[in-house]
Amino acid sequence: MRRTRILTAVLALAAGLLAGTPPALAAPASQDVSISADTYTWKNARIDGGGFVPGIVFNRKEKNLAYARTDIGGAYRWQESSKTWTPLLDSVGWDDWGHTGVVSLASDSADPNKVYAAVGTYTNSWDPGNGAVMRSSDRGASWQKTKLPFKVGGNMPGRGMGERLAVDPNRNSVLYLGAPSGKGLWRSTDSGVTWSQVANFPNVGNYVQDPSDTSGYASDNQGIVWVTFDESTGTSGNATRTIYVGVADKDNAVYRSTDAGATWSRVAGQPTGYLAHKGVLDATNGYLYLAYSDKGGPYDGGKGRLWRYATATGTWTDISPVAEADTYYGFAGLTVDRQKPGTVMATAYSSWWPDTQIFRSTDSGGTWTKAWDYTSYPNRANRYTMDVSSSPWLTWGANPSPPEQTPKLGWMTEALEIDPFDSNRMMYGTGATIYGTEELTKWDSGGQFTIKPMVQGLEETAVNDLASPPSGAPLLSALGDIGGFRHTDLTKVPSMMFTQPNFTTTTSLDFAETNPNTVVRVGNLDSGPHIAFSTDNGANWFAGTDPSGVSGGGTVAAAADGSRFVWSPAGTGVQYATGFGNAWQASSGIPSGAIVESDRVDPKTFYGFKSGKFYVSSDGGATFTASSATGLPSGDSVRFKALPGVKGDVWLAGGATDGAYGLWHSTDGGAAFTKLSGVEQADAIGFGKAAPGASYQALYTSAKIGGVRGIFRSVDKGATWTRVNDDAHQWGWTGAAITGDPRVYGRVYVATNGRGVLYGDTADGGTTDPDPDPDPDPDPTPTGACTVAYKVTNQWSGGFQADVQLSNTGSSAWSGWSLGWTFADGQQITQVWNADHTQSGSAVTARNVGWNGGVASGSSVSFGFTGSWQGANGKPTAFRLGDQSCTVS
Repeated sequence: MRRTRILTAVLALAAGLLAGTPPALAAPASQDVSISADTYTWKNARIDGGGFVPGIVFNRKEKNLAYARTDIGGAYRWQESSKTWTPLLDSVGWDDWGHTGVVSLASDSADPNKVYAAVGTYTNSWDPGNGAVMRSSDRGASWQKTKLPFKVGGNMPGRGMGERLAVDPNRNSVLYLGAPSGKGLWRSTDSGVTWSQVANFPNVGNYVQDPSDTSGYASDNQGIVWVTFDESTGTSGNATRTIYVGVADKDNAVYRSTDAGATWSRVAGQPTGYLAHKGVLDATNGYLYLAYSDKGGPYDGGKGRLWRYATATGTWTDISPVAEADTYYGFAGLTVDRQKPGTVMATAYSSWWPDTQIFRSTDSGGTWTKAWDYTSYPNRANRYTMDVSSSPWLTWGANPSPPEQTPKLGWMTEALEIDPFDSNRMMYGTGATIYGTEELTKWDSGGQFTIKPMVQGLEETAVNDLASPPSGAPLLSALGDIGGFRHTDLTKVPSMMFTQPNFTTTTSLDFAETNPNTVVRVGNLDSGPHIAFSTDNGANWFAGTDPSGVSGGGTVAAAADGSRFVWSPAGTGVQYATGFGNAWQASSGIPSGAIVESDRVDPKTFYGFKSGKFYVSSDGGATFTASSATGLPSGDSVRFKALPGVKGDVWLAGGATDGAYGLWHSTDGGAAFTKLSGVEQADAIGFGKAAPGASYQALYTSAKIGGVRGIFRSVDKGATWTRVNDDAHQWGWTGAAITGDPRVYGRVYVATNGRGVLYGDTADGGTTDPDPDPDPDPDPTPTGACTVAYKVTNQWSGGFQADVQLSNTGSSAWSGWSLGWTFADGQQITQVWNADHTQSGSAVTARNVGWNGGVASGSSVSFGFTGSWQGANGKPTAFRLGDQSCTVS
């Protein structure tokens, strides 16, 4: 869940992100380096969502124009024709990485071409740069930037409040921005080009989440949190007279100006004891609605209220849908139906268990209905159904007991908007996705409306590690908050994240180079094991056993043949084990916290790095010896890898601007390293398929070469470099991981800190893109006996997930398989993994993909799928392997 997101970002920074975001450097000395450029096509490996969406903004003038902001992953614009989101801040570069955090966004209702974003990730020392206001006159296709004299916090506490940035609807050259950290209220009168503080605004806020936090993260003053204009008090071309401002102060939460910002006063009679997360004005009926919580969010909140303020009379009315004593959550998400202004909706954003709640009123808050309610506890009646077939991982592979359900309606639901042009369309943000419906008015007529993910194109995962094995799935990922995925098709959303166990954050993963079916991953978990293994290329997992003292994932390495593992977990020293980690032993000669990797040829050779020293083990990780190599980076912001196919060929990237920084190469197993003179800085290194005619694998790095920061490729061991990204595709910080694809020349996978996994393919015409899992014989005809186990693993209203295990119980191996069955209740398959399929009516045929066609006698193969059902969801009773019947177990 999203509660781990802060820790993910903090740990990433503590591990060296700050060291990797240097100030501008002087031009390097003359170096023998040749740099060229290549044209690449960039796409996301689809996950769809994966992070917190704290803000959704619809333009009030133009239909279907909407934006979404994320806490660390930039901003997006809605594309109605495709029902997808387009990223808008991919041009943010390495030095300004903090500007991928968006604390507020405003769409100009007078000129829909204009959009503004207040950017900056942290207000404390974790982000070395100040915030900025970015402005666009082409809907975010291009931007201009005004730097602010203070920081703003897109990933700080209180980031779900807002919007802090607002455009005057009558005089759109006037904008206001609420600042954190006691910096007050700011105004621009020239469409965001210049800004000045509103000197006479009386309150800069005083609420902090945790005054004792010495890091400055939870102890920052959350400041001024929203600005709302009463458009009825102005005329076109003249500044709006009445403006409301929300302040993070439990006793003085709402202020107003009635003279276009010349003077300000606290609104009389307002409730106290709570923070106003949102202030939404219905100018038609003259009501300002306010959603209150006792905490700043987005995780916390134990009590809350909803209030309505009559702008004409100054009357305050408590319109809360439940008694204060019955709240265990705060209110935040808040919206009105602009087509039917008496309709208002709100969310219980901090109701983690059993689910979030959404409330709806059609009489201006006089009476309310709920999205769900208890019939007889713990049973629930829902006004909605959920269809997550497009993002099936949103079930988390869970099987909860009532009153919990899966998938959940959501959590951290601070963004809630009804389309101002369509009463049937609603969108809301959660800690993992954007959900929405296009049949909302069924709520009032008594029918059930369907909620679906409305998130395609919005990719918001923080990536810690990447692997591209030589066979099997082309991509394995280690992610913050949602663990990681196995992509068999980069263009499709995987069915499920890694489970059994489901780490909140996966910190490292590896596969056995000569046996890629063996995969290991390590990560963080509140309670439970911190290591897991797979013997089928990451399709299925089983937990390992932790040695004593483990508190976090750390890094892990698999021997080249998968016979043993070396693990450097948080909380204890480096460990080694043969087999699948049931009996760990402490490694000697290497310090705790070292980064570990394996040689990709010799299964007994492992490597480590810590504080400027390189370590080598030749006995499977039992003992390490410090190399005599000198000149390596003194800190721990380092990532290194051994080249597949060549023993002892090691590349090391990392460093900091105040010391050694760059790319080093060793050909003798780390005994000595040579620094590449042409690489000024480098932060990650990876390998991919060699270029046509080349014998050495292609190198990929996130680096600074020739004074330019970017993603680079070399096909000649680093003698020359080609920049493969461009200024429009930079994605902020890209230093966590990078890898090429061993099967596709030119393909590179790039880890980002909030924009998911990007992959690029060259357009230079050097190769074609082979299918990493070639289609098998379309009609394989294995012989011998077979057994099938069919299991429904998750089921929800209208949808389900199932696993199928096909076992070869005969005496001969199969070189391909084709399994057929018929659904008795007309179920329809929507997505399949680890198999190809066709369906005609109720008849289904599933065939192997290239990597899992071989099934030895006594072995089995598994695949899974999601599907839809109506009325009943009975299991198939007969299966045929080619022309023969299988036993059903």
